[in-house]
Amino acid sequence: MGVYEAGVNGTDGTATATTCSCWNTSMRCWCRWRWENHQQQQQQHNVLRQRLVSLVFSSGFTFFLGYLLLYGSIGMFYAWLMFSKPYLRSTNAGVGLKSLGCQEDNEGSWSIGVFYGDSPFSLKPIEAMNEWRDEGAAWPIANPVVTCASLSDAGFPSNFVADPFLYVQGDTLFLFYETKNSITSQGDIGVAKSIDKGATWQQLGIALDEDWHLSYPYVFNYLGQIYMMPESSQKGDLRLYRALNFPLQWTLDKVLIKNPLVDSFIINRAGEYWLFGSDHSGVGTTKNGQLEIWYSSSPLGPWKPHKKNPIYNVDKSVGARNGGRPFVYDGNLYRVGQDSGETYGRRVRIFKVEVLTKDDYKEVEVPLGFEESNKGPNAWNGARYHHLDVQQLSSGKWIAVMDGDRVPSGDPVHRFVLGSASFAAVTAVVVVLGVLLGAVKCIIPLNWCAHFSGKRNNALLGRERSNLFSSKVRRFCSRLNRVPLSVRGKIKPNTWAGKLVLAVIFAVGVALMCTGVKYFYGGNGAEEAYPLNGSYSQFTLLTMTYDARLWNLKMYVRHYSRCSSVKEIIVVWNKGIPPRSSDLDSTVPVRIRVEDQNSLNNRFKKDPMIKTRAVLELDDDIMMSCDDIERGFNVWRQHPDRIVGFYPRLVRGSPLKYRDEKYARRHESYNMILTGAAFIDRTLAFERYWSSEAKAGRELVDGYFNCEDVLLNYLYANASSSQIVEYVRPTWVIDTSKCTGVAISKDTNMHYKIRSNCLLKFSQIFGSIAGRKWEFNGRKDGWDL
Repeated sequence: MGVYEAGVNGTDGTATATTCSCWNTSMRCWCRWRWENHQQQQQQHNVLRQRLVSLVFSSGFTFFLGYLLLYGSIGMFYAWLMFSKPYLRSTNAGVGLKSLGCQEDNEGSWSIGVFYGDSPFSLKPIEAMNEWRDEGAAWPIANPVVTCASLSDAGFPSNFVADPFLYVQGDTLFLFYETKNSITSQGDIGVAKSIDKGATWQQLGIALDEDWHLSYPYVFNYLGQIYMMPESSQKGDLRLYRALNFPLQWTLDKVLIKNPLVDSFIINRAGEYWLFGSDHSGVGTTKNGQLEIWYSSSPLGPWKPHKKNPIYNVDKSVGARNGGRPFVYDGNLYRVGQDSGETYGRRVRIFKVEVLTKDDYKEVEVPLGFEESNKGPNAWNGARYHHLDVQQLSSGKWIAVMDGDRVPSGDPVHRFVLGSASFAAVTAVVVVLGVLLGAVKCIIPLNWCAHFSGKRNNALLGRERSNLFSSKVRRFCSRLNRVPLSVRGKIKPNTWAGKLVLAVIFAVGVALMCTGVKYFYGGNGAEEAYPLNGSYSQFTLLTMTYDARLWNLKMYVRHYSRCSSVKEIIVVWNKGIPPRSSDLDSTVPVRIRVEDQNSLNNRFKKDPMIKTRAVLELDDDIMMSCDDIERGFNVWRQHPDRIVGFYPRLVRGSPLKYRDEKYARRHESYNMILTGAAFIDRTLAFERYWSSEAKAGRELVDGYFNCEDVLLNYLYANASSSQIVEYVRPTWVIDTSKCTGVAISKDTNMHYKIRSNCLLKFSQIFGSIAGRKWEFNGRKDGWDL
């Protein structure tokens, strides 16, 4: 019953009483609703808490968590075994890696190589020219010649370098290129200089840095002025810069076209200047498949569009987008385009321009004659190459710069997706194992799918009646939970067949876990070469074998030919009918050298056809990772006067006795490296081995049919009082002869006895090496007197 109150200024109070009564009723309803809603939420929280507690303490959850931890432990061990490098010494192998540069980038890991030829269609990489440089320990120099590390080590952090353009001034070459700044993630224009025809490059710094992305630095000369026309599509126009103090100081000369053209160049042809570029901003434009042409009487403009624009608006694999500087050869104009069909910048394609007028344009594709690498991610350009600048030198020879990448575009994202999918699959495998073993009774607890059992208001009940989704989910859960019973009825873990199924499923989980770890922690999968002083080099791989070990040889060649720094494989064939080189799956040339006599001395036979200074003597039954091989090569480049290898031995005692690697490790020192897996200087080693002083030793090798590697160690020790051997510890090694039954030294005791006799004989001829030893950390341990 309402309370009467007088109205204001004498007004009637009935309205006020009624309003107050309604307000009180509304307030009570609101409070009741809030209280009911609070109780409902509290009941929901209690139910969820109970479900969570029952889940955590259930046997199924314990099984699930335990198996995930088991698989995780296996994955961690696999990562440690395959992707950590615990034995990597300070070998200068990590040049550039300690700087801010060379970070993994979704755009790629582009670098730049140099090529030479008698024409633009006969280009060969710099390593084919056999250019040696002592200051870079490169015998010969190998591509790439400019990398992110080159620039980062010079103080300009870079994730990659790409889009190279040459500018020739007499005998000096200037290289302009895009560099992606590791700090700003923006493209800038870098510049380097070479005075030895591109063999080595001095990094000069950043030539152009704007507030927007820059790339494709097309540099040219006009009326005595040097101009640069980089891509600045992010700014929305095409800009021309003029050199104030070449090559590092530039000023904006003018905006040529107010269109966001990408990868543009200017060419003087038939009395006109022609500008080629791509505009991807238009509606309906095919990205990387569009090309436009503009013309003018001057490279400074004004520019008029071609009558047939766009010249191309086609599939991105056609090569419409420019891929470097055009060139003239035998009077014909050629345009370089990039094929982005498989991935962005997959390869360059060459087009011969047949018609170029203001009204018409025609071109036909011609072969470049460039041989792509088959080494995959181990090659610096194994996945793609999308830019070429080829120019003729005053000598008449042609020089070219080309960029390349070892992985396709978007590789980090691709690996993340595959790695996540692999880990998700491992989770599914654990559930399947739990179902088969009876630890998982149901896939989804049925009470998770039930209707809320608390008190409902009318609105909530109305919504539940009108929406059948909850009941459908419940029916689905019920059907899904019948699966474990059905599966356990067909596959019984107590039987041999059931145990085999469980073992296979568990192995699948291990494989999936290792696959996921590989995608997440294994990087791009490349076993790259290690630079030394900013330079890369190559070596020759030599092995000695015969017909009974052909299976080993085929596997050997297939594996090692894909190592980054292998230039050629030489097979010394001692006995039987040799295979043809075409029978071997190799990405590098294979030369089979058939010997007249079956002698172990043939391993170190002088061979004038070997072009590299370094030779890796590697038995055909030894398998190790390309990364270990590359590390060993890097160490040898620092110590080319030593035998650098992977199998240490310690010779000591009286009388001298040959012992295995465990003996050397037990005494933490070594004084001999077996040449079954070792780098040597071909000239130094072969001349010493075939000198007149070594004749008696070679005769002993033929007599014992053993000890050729021991003899070479004595010859090195006899020629120098300094350290003569260097050990590199491999991550893993597999002896494949154990699987084939064709091991040369089947009787280990007899093999060691013969080698002990060799030690005695060689010590009498050349003097003992027992008094010299070095610790495994590289420090000389001194002489034992």
